[in-house]
Amino acid sequence: MAYLAEWTDTYGGDANYSWVKRATIEGDSALSNLALVRRAKAALGLSGLRGKTHHYGDMIEFRPYRMACVLFVTWSDYCSEEA
Repeated sequence: MAYLAEWTDTYGGDANYSWVKRATIEGDSALSNLALVRRAKAALGLSGLRGKTHHYGDMIEFRPYRMACVLFVTWSDYCSEEA
């Protein structure tokens, strides 16, 4: 099972996508949301960054404090074994 992490800027609180960094994270369904966000932050070089996390069912949104950026983590049906 894989997850897609997207780190982008915001404009007026909404994702702007004038620039974006993406990473694919391997994990299983037993992975907690906290562990998933930590892996996504580590994959994008954002470890240690503090902020608020919101869970929307199949998507996790992380908004760091005092930054106009957002991190989205979504489930992907990509399987590395097929590639």
